[in-house]
Amino acid sequence: MSDLLNLKILSFPMNNLTGSIPATIFNISSLLNISLSYNSLFGNLPMDMCNTNPKLKELNLSSNHLSGEIPTSLSRCIKLQVISLSYNEFTGSIPRTIGNLVELQSLSLRNNSLTGEIPQSLFNISRLKFLSLAVNNLKGEIPSSLLHCRELRVLELSFNQFTGVIPQAIGSLSNLEKLYLGFNQLAGGIPREIGNLSNLNLLNSASSGLSGPIPAEIFNISSLQEIGFTNNSLSGSLPMDICKHLPNLQWLLLSLNQLSGQLPTTLSLCGELLVLTFAYNNFTGSIPREIGNLSKLEKIYFRRSSFTGIIPPSFGNLTALQHLDLGENNIQGNIPKELGNLVNLQFLSLNVNNLTGIVPEAIFNISKLQVLSLAGNHLSGSLPSSIGSWLPNLEQLLIGGNEFSGIIPMSISNMSNLISLDIPNNFFIGNVPKDLGNLRQLQLLGLSHNQLTNEHSASELAFLTSLTNCIFLRTLSISDNPLKGMIPNSLGNLSISLEIIYASDCQLRGTIPTGISNLTNLIGLRLDDNDLTGLIPTPFGRLQKLQMLYISQNRIHGSIPSDLCHLTNLAFLDLSSNKLSGTIPSCSGNLTGLQNLYLHSNGLASEIPSSLWTLRGLLVLNLSSNFLNSQLPLQVGNMKSIVALDLSKNQFSGNIPSTISLLQNLLQLYLSHNKLQGHIPPNFGDLVSLESLDLSGNNLSGTIPKSLEHLKYLEYLNVSFNKLQGEIPNGGPFANFTAESFISNLALCGAPRFQVMACEKDTRKNTKSLLLKCIVPLSVSLSTIILVVLFVQWKRRQTKSETPVQVDLLLPRMHRMIPHQELLYATNYFGEDNLIGKGSLGMVYKGVLSDGLIVAVKVFNLELQGAFKSFEVECEVMRNIRHRNLAKIISSCSNLDFKALVLEYMPNGSLERWLYSHNYYLDFVQRLKIMIDVASGLEYLHHYYSNPVVHCDLKPSNVLLDDDMVAHISDFGIAKLLMGSEFMKRTKTLGTVGYMAPEYGSEGIVSTKGDVYSYGILLMETFVRKKPTNEMFVEELTLKSWVESSTNNIMEVIDANLLTEEDESFALKRAYFSSIMTLALDCTVEPPEKRINMKDVVVRLKKLLNQIDDLRTP
Repeated sequence: MSDLLNLKILSFPMNNLTGSIPATIFNISSLLNISLSYNSLFGNLPMDMCNTNPKLKELNLSSNHLSGEIPTSLSRCIKLQVISLSYNEFTGSIPRTIGNLVELQSLSLRNNSLTGEIPQSLFNISRLKFLSLAVNNLKGEIPSSLLHCRELRVLELSFNQFTGVIPQAIGSLSNLEKLYLGFNQLAGGIPREIGNLSNLNLLNSASSGLSGPIPAEIFNISSLQEIGFTNNSLSGSLPMDICKHLPNLQWLLLSLNQLSGQLPTTLSLCGELLVLTFAYNNFTGSIPREIGNLSKLEKIYFRRSSFTGIIPPSFGNLTALQHLDLGENNIQGNIPKELGNLVNLQFLSLNVNNLTGIVPEAIFNISKLQVLSLAGNHLSGSLPSSIGSWLPNLEQLLIGGNEFSGIIPMSISNMSNLISLDIPNNFFIGNVPKDLGNLRQLQLLGLSHNQLTNEHSASELAFLTSLTNCIFLRTLSISDNPLKGMIPNSLGNLSISLEIIYASDCQLRGTIPTGISNLTNLIGLRLDDNDLTGLIPTPFGRLQKLQMLYISQNRIHGSIPSDLCHLTNLAFLDLSSNKLSGTIPSCSGNLTGLQNLYLHSNGLASEIPSSLWTLRGLLVLNLSSNFLNSQLPLQVGNMKSIVALDLSKNQFSGNIPSTISLLQNLLQLYLSHNKLQGHIPPNFGDLVSLESLDLSGNNLSGTIPKSLEHLKYLEYLNVSFNKLQGEIPNGGPFANFTAESFISNLALCGAPRFQVMACEKDTRKNTKSLLLKCIVPLSVSLSTIILVVLFVQWKRRQTKSETPVQVDLLLPRMHRMIPHQELLYATNYFGEDNLIGKGSLGMVYKGVLSDGLIVAVKVFNLELQGAFKSFEVECEVMRNIRHRNLAKIISSCSNLDFKALVLEYMPNGSLERWLYSHNYYLDFVQRLKIMIDVASGLEYLHHYYSNPVVHCDLKPSNVLLDDDMVAHISDFGIAKLLMGSEFMKRTKTLGTVGYMAPEYGSEGIVSTKGDVYSYGILLMETFVRKKPTNEMFVEELTLKSWVESSTNNIMEVIDANLLTEEDESFALKRAYFSSIMTLALDCTVEPPEKRINMKDVVVRLKKLLNQIDDLRTP
């Protein structure tokens, strides 16, 4: 192509071109314009691309697959006016030499993977009008030098990692029209100088970490068409004259903040408004009726903003309205009939308010309606018989938790677009329509907690057979209805996509059809509290994804099939209150994900299999009321995570294992009504979390350990009907116990309220002995009569309510089952306003669940290589671990084309933010406590989990901080289970450069020692406040070698904000820093086997913290 010496324009956009760009193109010295956008070009740009092309004015290579770094030689095309390299895969930093392009007017580098800071030289280009650097990994502060770009009209810096404050200098860009700063890690307030930008028409800084009030000056920019500050921490009230100077405003987006006060009635002056969002704030008062004057309004989002009063009838004037969301407020009164005038309405959500009365029939006549959500109110009346004809486009009908009555209209089966039919917790009666199978798009059918019935003439639930046509069905909930029928075999022919079946308390009879095992995507199955008989189907072992199986309170008999041991994802298993017999399968230890196991109230016999005690992730184990026997093994102490253990009403014998004291999370322990003997272990005083302890009805002897006085949370104690003697402790929780806890023992003594004899002092030992010899024989007759009476009364109470505290406390503590639909609502359909982070494999959104819980929803991009595996790994690891310093998974949502984790939301962000963001500061003790938290989390993963877990990617951005600044390790997407070995080999590099242990890259060895290395680097970084990838670390100089070379002069490396020579106790503090750096170097020594372990790290850091606390305590 270099032969085309006179070619001026080379333009081939959207031509499906592939391959790399020939270097010869850039040798055509006559070229003025190169446009190759929207193709499939790949490879690097030539490093000498502008050596022979001084005339080039426009270079557009956007929307390709180009990679590598942007060549510095680009600056030699000194006539360039337009550069667009957006939507490619460029890496590295923006060349500093780009500032030499003095004629440049437009620069677009958005949607790449560029890193580093914005070069100061860029803002020397005084003619620059358009600058887009959005959606990269740029960092640092936004330079104040941008004020030199006086002609700048568009500035896009969103979706990066910029820190610091918004510079006041931005107010000098008088020609600026569009300003995008959202989705960064900024701090501080909105500078009032932005009010000087008289030509600004778009201002958006969503999800940026901003705080403080919105400056009133912003509402005086008359040219503004959009104001967007969604998902920040903005506070204060809105100005009463908010729209007096905003005649052109179309978008006002202020959701997810902390705004308060009343909404100004002057909002009605923004006559051009199209979208108005105030959701998730703290407003007071009612919604102004004047909003009904905004005739062009298309969307209103006022969800969960504490509004009271009524829905203004004036809203019926908003005939252009398409979306109206007033959900989760305190609105009361009736639904205005005027809302029926909103003929363009597609989305109406009034859920979770205090609305009453009948839904106006006009609402059901809005034919364009796609979503109708009225759940969680006090609405009554029946559904119109013609609802299916009036709402032909309806996709979601969500009216649960009201007082609706009558029958389900047959016409509902005509709603061919219906995806969700959710009407639980109402008073619907009559038969479930048999034609629901016509709803071919149906994904959710929720009919639970009504009074629905089955056809009297039919023995099977016929409507279930019709649902075989619903090939997209995922959730089927029919619990708590008097259906009185048998489950048809056709249930196994339902959609292969089916994930949830809830059919509890339906008066079902007959057997469980084996065809259920065809539903291989099933996650939750509840058939409890029915009248089912027969055996547990053996093919259940095929349900590999099953996480919850409840078949309790039926009349199921036979043995527990060993096939259930194949359900390795099972977290909740409840087979209690049936007629099961035989033994607990020896393979139970295969259920490594099990958290709650309920087998009580059956006829199980023999020993507990030893494999059961290996389930270290088990939280609740209830085997009570069976015929289990033998001695309890010492291995019971292996279940470190358990919170409730009930082995009562069996035939266990021997001593109580002292290893139970190792169960530090135990809340309830029930061993009553067995044949246990020996002493109560004195180390039970180590069960620091214990709330309930029942050892009654055994043959225990000796004394009640005084160590039990240390159990400050103990609320229930029963040691009655044993052979205990000696003094009843009187301190701690014993001050609240009564005589009933101690009746019928051998020779207890103590305080009068325990209704036992007083204890003699040591000086009267002989007298006491003589008295015992004389009195005991005489008192036996009287005490026997009294005890018989007490025993009969106690037994009656037991019969009426067996251990009432125990029953309540052992109810399943389930993880929430969160459907995809709720995640959509929680995150505003994964809207950009809710996006709080992005990673290599997907996005993280802030969400608010229906119960008010704020969560982080991590959505995996399944189109990216490794995303599916990362999701599986993170589920595998996080569902089983339980530790205060590890990120908590609340739930997961998974289907063929969607994978997400629902995680505990961490309002204080990451350690990285606190180390490197402006206006964020951590003092020495805070940093030390955070690093102790991180070390404790790793200690658990390496040493106390059933199989060692290697995190593989420890770094500041993966350390999250909660409200109390407690650290939680997150992001287990590439973690590895070592399955008993000390190390494993990998062919693919793991982790992040700078933090990754040398043996990862050189030998592919993955071990806990690699995490120790990463921790050492993180420990250095936390106290020196320099990343291992800092630009100062080049060639042989690394963060580790820099610290190592400064061990004799720690002041050279320590963060200057932490220590100065003028500080009090300077020498002592310097010694503390030296200790920390020495520990960090011990974590990073070579070879790996010489590194210390995390147990030692925790000990050393806690010892240091104790020394500091002693110093600080007067």
